[in-house]
Amino acid sequence: MSEMGAAYQSDHRVGWSAGMLELMCRNITELRGLEPAATDEEITAAARQYVRKVSGITRPSEANVDAFEAAVVQVAAVTTRLLAELPARRQPPKTVPPLRRPEVIARLTST
Repeated sequence: MSEMGAAYQSDHRVGWSAGMLELMCRNITELRGLEPAATDEEITAAARQYVRKVSGITRPSEANVDAFEAAVVQVAAVTTRLLAELPARRQPPKTVPPLRRPEVIARLTST
């Protein structure tokens, strides 16, 4: 296994697809194939998680909040377009998005 593969092994699922090494963050939820379809809120939450992951920024400061939020909007727009253009899945995703989990809904409504 390469250095990169070893470095990501504990935090990512590692697999092969079309001969290429695939690395996927466990915290970004699959949205394709949800019934009902992914909402704008779920798409934006996934986009925010992606931008957090690749930027290494959990909470943007005043100095970088504009760039961070612009990236979230752009990633959400591309994700929306991607989900609309992909064919239907044969089976739903293996995990339920956080915004659909009862414990998360309860936590969000109690605050």
